[in-house]
Amino acid sequence: MKLKRFAAAALAACMMIGAAGCGETQGGGMRDMTANEYAKDMGIGINLGNTMEAYDATDCEQAYYTWIPKVGGNTPQDYETRWGAVVTTQEVIDGMKAEGFNTVRIPVFWGNMMEDDGTYTINEDYMNRVQEIVDYCMEAGVYAVINIHHFDEFIIRRNDLDSCKKIFNNLWTQIAEHFKDYSDYVVFEGYNEYLGGAQFDGAGVLTDLPQDDGYALTNALNQTFVDAVRATGGNNAERLLIVSGYWTNIDLTTGEKFVLPTDSAEDKLMVSVHYIDNMCYWINQIGGQFWLDYTHDQCELLKKKFTDNGIPVFVGETSANYPSERFAGDAQYTDTSECLEVLLDTATDYGFVPVIWDVNDNMYSRTDFRIKSDSDREVIQKIAEKIKG
Repeated sequence: MKLKRFAAAALAACMMIGAAGCGETQGGGMRDMTANEYAKDMGIGINLGNTMEAYDATDCEQAYYTWIPKVGGNTPQDYETRWGAVVTTQEVIDGMKAEGFNTVRIPVFWGNMMEDDGTYTINEDYMNRVQEIVDYCMEAGVYAVINIHHFDEFIIRRNDLDSCKKIFNNLWTQIAEHFKDYSDYVVFEGYNEYLGGAQFDGAGVLTDLPQDDGYALTNALNQTFVDAVRATGGNNAERLLIVSGYWTNIDLTTGEKFVLPTDSAEDKLMVSVHYIDNMCYWINQIGGQFWLDYTHDQCELLKKKFTDNGIPVFVGETSANYPSERFAGDAQYTDTSECLEVLLDTATDYGFVPVIWDVNDNMYSRTDFRIKSDSDREVIQKIAEKIKG
């Protein structure tokens, strides 16, 4: 607890005296950078996965799951550790920075500890715990990307479009107001990967939306996110924002019906997709020529739709490792670190921002504060140096 109090106090002091002496990431400094300049500076990222987005998900796909059950003593740490994470500390984030990561994506549920009273007011203690983790990132000198994660799924499943717009406007207004004086090292990502997802019908059955309706919902909620953040003013008037793709699926997000929001800020938007080689993973074709060709083709779709038009791509989740059973029978690359290097090399050559999906003690140890595999470490540091280039 001493570290948390110190980080909060340090940030408060910085906010009072301004940027002088507080480091580039604190004191509310905003740089005059384009989205593409941010993308290069963000480098390689890592997720603080299964941590602040954890919640009691028992029966969450059932219509009778009408609100989020309380966990333990109903404290922020009860939820933070719900899915196996340790309590996040400054050392955890410092270690990520030392290993070559320059961006930490912090998935956040937000609905935990929230009263079931229809106001969708974020609990103050929960908000402050998210702030503590963001402060760790500011102290370490890495970008902190905050989103709405899984709670977007909860809301979309149970509400029509107009109600979703009102609720997400409410949520993003609260989040943006809380962080509006933070520097541009804080980035907001609207949602996770449920835009366009299924909704409960009148019989309580989860039913896929017709694709036209899915695009309409996706485009509308991205616009709601951007408008809500910009309306809070302060540094949020020019903050970098990441809009989420349709299911964060590359084929759907690069479709002609996916439309970026209008934005009062100039050149301050990215778009988020997940897992460039996702299909190859699930059909056990990693490492072969099909995998190489598919990865290239998916990147070309993103380039044509977005990067060629000045919109950087944020790959918010990408594989940390490849189990042996996922490799193709004719794989040219049979080592998980080799495949990681191929994927990261390809993504960063296209100018994308790849963010490793990682949970406690998977690729990165949050107790030893290091990447567990020496070969993975070499890959991350090699790509990070290439980006700095």
